[in-house]
Amino acid sequence: MTATSLTRPPQEIRKDLPADLSASIAVFLIALPLSLGIALATGAPLQAGLVAAAVGGIVAGRLGGAPLQVSGPAAGLTVVTAELIQRYGWRTTCAITVLAGVCQLGLAALRTARSALMVSPAIVHGMLAGIGVTIALAQLHIVLGGTPQSNAVANVLGLPAQLADLHPVALGVSALTLIVLLGWPRLPGRVGRALRKVPAALAAVATATAIAAVAGLSLPRVDLPSWRSHALPELPEGPVLGLIAAVLTITLVGSVESLLSAVATDKLIASERRTGNRPPRADLNRELRGQGAANIVSGALGGLPITGVAVRSVANVKSGAASRKSAMLHGFWVLLAAGLMVPVLDLIPLAALAALVMAVGVQMVSITHMRSVTRHREILVYVTTIVAVVLGGVLEGVAIGIAVAVALALHRLARTRITVERLDSGVHRVRARGQLTFLAVPRLSRVLNQIPHDVHAVVELDGSFMDHAAYETLHDWQESHLAHGGSLEVTGRSGSSAHLPGTAPGDGSGNGSDAADAVDAAGPADGSHHADRSRRAAQRGVHQCCRPWTPWQNHCDHRPAGTRTITAAAAAKAAAAATEAEAAAETAPGKAASPAPRRRGAGQLASGISAFQRDTAPHVRDELARLAREGQRPSQLFLTCADSRLVTSMITASGPGDLFTVRNVGNLVPLPGAESTDDSVAAAIEYAVDVLKVDSITVCGHSGCGAMQALLSSSPGTPMTPLRRWLKHGLPSLERMASRHHAWARIAGRLPADAVEQLCLTNVVQQLEHLRAHESVARRLAEGTLELHGMYFHVGEAQAYLLSEGEDFFDCRVFDSVGQHA
Repeated sequence: MTATSLTRPPQEIRKDLPADLSASIAVFLIALPLSLGIALATGAPLQAGLVAAAVGGIVAGRLGGAPLQVSGPAAGLTVVTAELIQRYGWRTTCAITVLAGVCQLGLAALRTARSALMVSPAIVHGMLAGIGVTIALAQLHIVLGGTPQSNAVANVLGLPAQLADLHPVALGVSALTLIVLLGWPRLPGRVGRALRKVPAALAAVATATAIAAVAGLSLPRVDLPSWRSHALPELPEGPVLGLIAAVLTITLVGSVESLLSAVATDKLIASERRTGNRPPRADLNRELRGQGAANIVSGALGGLPITGVAVRSVANVKSGAASRKSAMLHGFWVLLAAGLMVPVLDLIPLAALAALVMAVGVQMVSITHMRSVTRHREILVYVTTIVAVVLGGVLEGVAIGIAVAVALALHRLARTRITVERLDSGVHRVRARGQLTFLAVPRLSRVLNQIPHDVHAVVELDGSFMDHAAYETLHDWQESHLAHGGSLEVTGRSGSSAHLPGTAPGDGSGNGSDAADAVDAAGPADGSHHADRSRRAAQRGVHQCCRPWTPWQNHCDHRPAGTRTITAAAAAKAAAAATEAEAAAETAPGKAASPAPRRRGAGQLASGISAFQRDTAPHVRDELARLAREGQRPSQLFLTCADSRLVTSMITASGPGDLFTVRNVGNLVPLPGAESTDDSVAAAIEYAVDVLKVDSITVCGHSGCGAMQALLSSSPGTPMTPLRRWLKHGLPSLERMASRHHAWARIAGRLPADAVEQLCLTNVVQQLEHLRAHESVARRLAEGTLELHGMYFHVGEAQAYLLSEGEDFFDCRVFDSVGQHA
C-alpha cells in the first residue's frame, strides 16, 4: 500500500464535493427500490431495508476501509436472513445481526480480513449463484400473484399450482417492470442517452408505480407503518448451538461478500482511473471493522444485516465519486426519504419490487463466472455449491463446496500420469506428469521396470513436487540402470537437465525436493558420471539451501570459525588446486575428485563469475541484449541498506531492468540542504524520478541493521568519522522514535522485539518523510503519478513486511506481512 498522507488539503475536499454529491444521488436512486425489495424478499418489515441502507451508507461509509464501496442490505444475505426470520422471528434476527457485528469487530482486531479471501472463487461465486436461484424462485411466486414457500424445493413444487392460479394484474405490473428494467439501458438516440442517466431500477419501479396508480389497479402495495411501532431487537431465544450457527453464518457470508466487493471495487477503480484520480486502496481490516460497526448499529435500530454491495459500489465509481462522502451522503438521502417520502413509497406495488429482486437474483448466476471456473477446471465445485445452497442452505452449501474443493485438490495431487515410449532412435522416454508422491510409486516402479538395462533412457518430470518414497524409487532404479550398462538423462518441464539436490549417489536425502531437480543427470556407465557428480558437489558444497549463490558459500559455511580465514596466497593455491582437480577428473574416469578448498578474495570472485557465465549467462543473454538496445525502463526506485544479507533481486523476485537500486548504510535519505548532505542519493532520486519516470519509490529497512545499532549507541563525544557524519542523517529517526507527537511503527500482530527493531521500523517511516521533501518527488506526488512505499525485511525469518496505510487502534504505523499469494 502506498504511504501517502491521510490528510487532504481543504481545497481538494471542496473540489471533490460536487462529484461526491452527484454520485450519492445516483446511488440513492438505485438503493431505495432495492432496499425495499430485499426487505420484502426476506420477510422483514419494509422499514428494515431503509434502516440498513441508511446505516450502511453513513456508518460503514465513514468507518470502512474502502472509500468508494457502498454498503447496505444485499441480496447475498437474503436467503440467510429469511431463514432466520422464519425460525426465530424478526426481533431475535436483529439481535443476531448485532452479535454478528461484534464478531466482525473481533475478526478485524485479529487482522484476519485477508484470510477470508483464501476461499476458492468457485465456492464464493457458487454460493452467490445458489442464493440468486433461491431468491428468483421465491420472488417468482409474488410476480405471479401468490406467496412464496419456505424453501427453494417447496417453491419449485408449488409452481404448477401457482401457474394454474395466475393473477393477471400482478403479472402485468411485474412484466412491465422487467421490460423497463431490461430495455432502459438500450434506449437509443440523444433522448435515450439523457434518460439513461436515471438508474434502470428506479425507472422500472417508478413506471410500474405510476401506471398502477393512474389506472387504479387493485393489488398489494408497500405498507410502511409508523416509525413509532418499528420493531427493535430482543434477547435471543432458541437453541444455543442454532443461535451460534446463525451468528457465524451472518458473519462469514457478510464478511466474505464485503471483502470481495472491496477488492472488486479496487480493481474497477484501477482500470478506469489514472493514478492521480484514485482514492487510497482498500484497507480490508478497516473495512471489516466498519462492516461490524454498521451491523451493530443496524441490528440495534431494527435494520437488516449489512454488507458491501457490488452493484451500488460500481454505480458509485461509474458516477465519478471521489471520496467516502458519496456513500455517506447516499445514506443521508435514504434517511430523508424514509422520513419524508412515506406517502410516495406506499404507492409502490409489491409485484414491481418482486420483479426487481427476481431480476437481481437471476443476474447473480453469472455467465462470466461460469466461463472462468470452467477455464480453471472448477466447474464441479461451482455447480455442487449451487445445488447444495439451493437444497440445503447457505452454510451447508458452503461447507459442501469446501469439501468438494478439497477432494478435487487431493485428487489432482494424487493423479499422476506415467507413460513410457520407445523412440525411433532406440531411446526410451518416460514421462511423469503430476506430483510424484507415495501414491504414484507402484505405477512409477512398474513403468521403470519395463525399460531394458542396456539402453539410454530419458526421464521427464513434469511436476513441482517429489516426496521421499518416489525419490527413493527413482534413485534406486537409476543406480541399478547405470550399474547394468545403461545411460540416463533426467529433465524437467523445459527439457533442461536436472540433478540430485546436493547428494552423492545413495545419499537418499531427496525428501520433499522439486521434481525437476530431484535426480542427477547421468552419463554412460563407465564410472565418469560418479567423478563428474563428485566434482560438481565439491564445487558447490554440501549445503544446497541457496543453490544460485553457492560459489560464495558464506550462507552455508558450517565449519568451525577458526578454519574459515584463508590468506590471499592460500586462496591462489586453492584456485590452482581446484583447476588441477577438475582436469584430473576429466582425464581420469572413475576417479572421484576431492573437495576443492574454500576460495576467498579474487579466487572466490572468479568462481562466482565462472558460475554465472556457465549457468546463468546463456539464459539471460537475449534479455540483456534487448535491454542494451532499448535502454533501462525500471518501474521502481528501490532504496535499501548496503547490508550484504539483503539480496534485493531475491526478496523482490525481480530481474534485469526491473529495479533502479540505491544502497547505502542505513537506507538513509538525506534532507535537501542538510549539513553534510550527500548529493549521490539526491542525484539518484532525481534521475529515477525525472529521467527514468519510475512509478514508485520503496524504502526498505531490515532487521539487525548495524547503522541503527550505531545510532542507538552513539554518544555526543564520539569523534567524527565519515561513518559518523553519514549517520547524522539518521538522527531524525531517533528523534521520531523518542517523540510523543509521532505515531510509532510496529509489525502486524506483535510488538518490536527490541529498541533496534523499533528504530529500524521508525527509520523507514522517517525516510519516506525525507523523500517528500525532495522537489522532484513532491512534484510527482502532487501530480498523482508517483507512489511511496515502506518495506521491512526480517533477515532471520526471511519475511517481508509492507507499510500499510493509516494507523491502527493504538495510533501505530503497521507493517503487514506479505504472504505467498499476496
